[in-house]
Amino acid sequence: MAEKSLTKIEYYLVLDFEATCDEKKTPKPQEIIEFPVLKVNATTMETECVFHSYVQPTAHPKLTPFCTQLTGITQEMVAGKPTLLQVLNMFDEWMAAQNLKDNPNICFVTCGDWDLKTMLPGQCTHLKVNVPPYFKKWVNIKKAYLSITGSKTYGMVDMLDKLGLKLEGRHHSGLDDSKNIAKILKELLKRNPNIQPTTVYM
Repeated sequence: MAEKSLTKIEYYLVLDFEATCDEKKTPKPQEIIEFPVLKVNATTMETECVFHSYVQPTAHPKLTPFCTQLTGITQEMVAGKPTLLQVLNMFDEWMAAQNLKDNPNICFVTCGDWDLKTMLPGQCTHLKVNVPPYFKKWVNIKKAYLSITGSKTYGMVDMLDKLGLKLEGRHHSGLDDSKNIAKILKELLKRNPNIQPTTVYM
């Protein structure tokens, strides 16, 4: 594809879900319990706004000790919080308020394809609702990292280390991981100011 035909991304929306889990067997259905999104200006590389909510699971409302140990999310942190359906409505309102909902020049950023290829579609299927269309285009930061640096990566911490960046906060906290992914994104944008989606579902 010719460079001139590429869409200029205006905002990157960095996302990292945390979900119900167990040490030996993944709960079915697996449910999102933390929903963070950072709005990053592609030109200034600054985070302009943050959406964040913990999410109350409904199919398996009690978190496992393994889940709490891994994510730092306790039962008290999700108790009484909005369900995923409510959070999706809240997020849609946030997208509209931030002038992002109908903007074709936005793109989500994830560390891997799991969040938007597997986790959200799987839970939406369980809940019998459609995935909002703006979630169907994203940058897998690991693929962007490989393309830009020519180096294979083993994950977020590995990318931070290779780029000379410090891990911020707690690994497997959705909000902290989103901030760290944003740091990686900003460093890669210095090398390629128009990182394109690695996955697009029409």
